[in-house]
Parts: sequence; C-alpha cells; structure tokens
Amino acid sequence: MKDAARLVAYFVATALLGACLAPLLFWSAQWLATHQILVFLARFDFENFFHRALLLAAIVLLWPLLRSTRVRQRSDLGIAPNENWLRDLCFGFLIAAAPLLCCALLLVHLDVYSWRDAVPWKAVGGVALAALAVPIIEEMLFRGLFLGLLLRSASRLWSIIIVSAFFSILHFLKPPDSSISPEAVRWNSGFVSAADAFGQFSDPLLVLAGFTTLFFLGCILADARVQTRSLWLPIGLHAGWILVSGIFNKIAHRDVLALPWLGKNLLVGIVPLTIALASWALVRGWLKYVGPRKT
Repeated sequence: MKDAARLVAYFVATALLGACLAPLLFWSAQWLATHQILVFLARFDFENFFHRALLLAAIVLLWPLLRSTRVRQRSDLGIAPNENWLRDLCFGFLIAAAPLLCCALLLVHLDVYSWRDAVPWKAVGGVALAALAVPIIEEMLFRGLFLGLLLRSASRLWSIIIVSAFFSILHFLKPPDSSISPEAVRWNSGFVSAADAFGQFSDPLLVLAGFTTLFFLGCILADARVQTRSLWLPIGLHAGWILVSGIFNKIAHRDVLALPWLGKNLLVGIVPLTIALASWALVRGWLKYVGPRKT
C-alpha cells in the first residue's frame, strides 16, 4: 500500500501548500491592480485565489509524485490504447447528457426551475469551454493517475471507493463565497478557508445532497475507466454532465431548493443521483453488449 500512502501524502501536501500560497496570490493580485496592471484581478475575492492556489499546489507537487511512484508510461497505470475511443467518447457524452437534459426539462415543467429572461451567451460559451477542458484534466488526474496508482496495490473495489471519496471531498469542500473580506486576509487565511469548507460536514442534508452525489458520480466514472482500461468513456460522461448542468444553470433559474432532493445545480441531490445511476446502468448494459476490456 505504498502507493496509497504516497497519494495521501500528496493530497495533504497539496492542501498545506495551497493554504500557504493563497494569501501570497491574493496580495500579489491586489498589488498589480493598484498599480493599474491586470486591474480585473481586483474583482476576485480571496476564495477564488484559495481555489487557484490549491490547483497550483497540485500541479507543482505532481512531478514529485510521479517520480516517487516511478510512473513512466500509461501502461504503468493500467491504461491501454483504445481503438474505439471515439465510440466510447460519444456514447459516454450522450448517455450522460440525454437523461440529465430530460430531468432539466421536467423540473421546468414542474415549476422547480424557470427560464431566465435573457440568455447570457458569454457565460454559456464559458461553460462549453469548461466542458471540453475540465473532464480531460480531472479524468487524467483522478481516474488516470490516482486510480491507476491504487490499482497497482489495492483491490478494484477499494481503489474505486478511495479515489471517488477524494474526488467528492475536493469538489465538495468549497468555502462560502467571500467568507474572508480583503482587509481581513492574513498569512493563515488559507487555513481559515479550509476550516470553513470542512464546516459544511456539520449539515447532514448538505452532506447527503452534495458529498454523496459527487461520491457516486466518481464511482461511475471510475468504473467506466476500469471496464474499458481507457479514459475516453469517463471523459464523455463527465463532459455530458458538466455541459448540460452548466448551461442549464445559466439559462434557467432555480425557484425551489429542496435538499436533499435537489441542490444548487443539476449534479447535486438525490434526484440527479437517481438520473446518474440510470446512466450507469445503461453504461453497464452497453459494455456487456460491446464487450468491455478485461484487466
């Protein structure tokens, strides 16, 4: 279980380094803005820099992790070339997007959501770009690197559970917006933001709606990766969920918040989880039909 220990150390080091870097990034941005350089940076609050600091720390520490685990090529992580990559990518996207879109339209019909008066096309374009980039980055990290490392020494079930838990925690632990005012930022503000994020676990409904849903989404993506020994199917699934959920949140307004059934977006809550599980069942049936790759 040395790889698992290294992975835990990587996540802990990422959190610590990110918390330390966040005030530096924030103060640097404020200094640039006051000197009329990159003035737009002044619009972002501390929490935005805290998130970026965590991402920067994860990237910086990635190379030591790869060196310590002696990963040289994708076969070291149990990933093989996929001659049916386009088929898997397209099927994953459709099987994730179509049921979620039907759910969204039903919620509008039931007056849970209502259409906005104007479509923010710039924001919609940003969501489309995110649906292209985020699935590739996150699947390479979580289902590619992290899951591949655990599969070298742990069972398939425990590897999926552990990586999905990390995936859920990192997405669920987002501090409240503007929880720290610009004047109150100190050297320890990153750790304060981290503590605020963990405080969400005190709300059982929020945990059930948010953490649990994200955990099962991670399990679905991990299972798709294991079954195909490829990242293309989970990338397609991930992209379908992000695109439909993101665009719908830009063009429709939520009128009812009914935790744990429905959360802040279409990927949070028991209802979205049910839709995702239905997609999982379809993926499983389809893989049985076309024949999944055997590890």
